[in-house]
Amino acid sequence: MCKPIYNSNPVTSEDKQLQELLAGCREQDRKHQKALYKLFYGFAMSICLRYAGNRYEAVEILNQGFLKVFMNLDKYDEGRPFKAWLGRIMINTSINYYRSNLRMAQMDDLEHAEHISQNNLPDPDSKLSYDDLIAMVHRLPQAYRTVFNLYAIEGYTHHEIGKLLDISEGTSKSNLFKARDKLKRMIMEAERLPDSRSGNDYNLYYDLANQGNLNAALVVNNDLIK
Repeated sequence: MCKPIYNSNPVTSEDKQLQELLAGCREQDRKHQKALYKLFYGFAMSICLRYAGNRYEAVEILNQGFLKVFMNLDKYDEGRPFKAWLGRIMINTSINYYRSNLRMAQMDDLEHAEHISQNNLPDPDSKLSYDDLIAMVHRLPQAYRTVFNLYAIEGYTHHEIGKLLDISEGTSKSNLFKARDKLKRMIMEAERLPDSRSGNDYNLYYDLANQGNLNAALVVNNDLIK
């Protein structure tokens, strides 16, 4: 006698809502497309803002990304999380936008860039919020910002970044090293200013770690505050 099979991951109301939206979007129903756009707008925009030079560019990337989502829904594997799939499209769209509009004008090729170690723990006395970090990253030149995002936040290797951006691994390491150097200066300058934030704010490392960005925390804070 066969034993009944129980689904360890029961379908939630949110899952049903998403399935209905996707079904409507596959039929090119504008109402469902608008609803899906609004549902994932904040998540998608947070990705685009990390790569764009300003909010206007972020909106342009966002709209290009959602157009690709709607056009490629037949390629989406429903056995995988939709949010992750959408996020990957937004990252790739950001990279393509960067490549097609800037032509890597700011990419510096330095084959012997300093090796960037992540073995040491950051200084736990640093007090900068996650929003502070994102604002600082956004002030980086786009070449440095793109490599930093891909390496420290998205988790790509230098080899993978080189293939994505059509640059050498040395260039990727160089731009990450220079991004860290600029962030170091920004952090040191920020810590010289009077601290007007609440005492309940997390320091940079633990704030990033709690956000799930441990790799970014280590890259940014490794040997930056001494």
